[in-house]
Amino acid sequence: MTEIRTPLRRRPAQRRSAERVQRMLDACAEILDEDGYDGLTTTRIAQRAEVAIGSVYQFFPDKRAVAQALALRNLEEFGDRISARLTAGRFGDWSDTVGAIIEIFVEMHRTVPGFRVLRFGDVADVNLLDSDADNNAVVADRLRRMIVDTFDVQDTPGLATALAISVEAGDAVLKMAFRRSPDGDPEIVAEAERLIHGYLAAHIHAHVQES
Repeated sequence: MTEIRTPLRRRPAQRRSAERVQRMLDACAEILDEDGYDGLTTTRIAQRAEVAIGSVYQFFPDKRAVAQALALRNLEEFGDRISARLTAGRFGDWSDTVGAIIEIFVEMHRTVPGFRVLRFGDVADVNLLDSDADNNAVVADRLRRMIVDTFDVQDTPGLATALAISVEAGDAVLKMAFRRSPDGDPEIVAEAERLIHGYLAAHIHAHVQES
């Protein structure tokens, strides 16, 4: 996995500039919730953030770059929340983290502005986070690194594949849950957890038998 490049034309050097960039991302999130990605424009971002349009272009070349920065912010928040839960929680093995990870994802979907539309970027581009990997692969890679560091498990190609499959399956089933209900149909969310936990537990069992 390559390092994710920043979508910023330049990094804000001062606190005031950094705060202005965050206001642009907040504005982007609000517009996404109201009118979706098709309704997003740099002009609307500037107006909502109460900055000059030149300030937007000072940091971002286009609306896609703003959406990319917001998707990266979503990914960082997702990772931070998971890391805090992994540190605080007591899990029998790493497959038992599935429920906590899905709970965090669902909570962000319900409460984080713009997340239900953008999430990690697919609405804009399936390669929004990294030009060399699709967005779900980037999420799976982030989860793999956290699991390896937290549970001291062996970092193998098999682990990477198992997590990639889990993220793809979870993404598909959770999309179904949110099609059924704006807050995520709890029955479908529970089934997503059962499906992925069962798959990962079987993966661990098979790996132990091979060892």
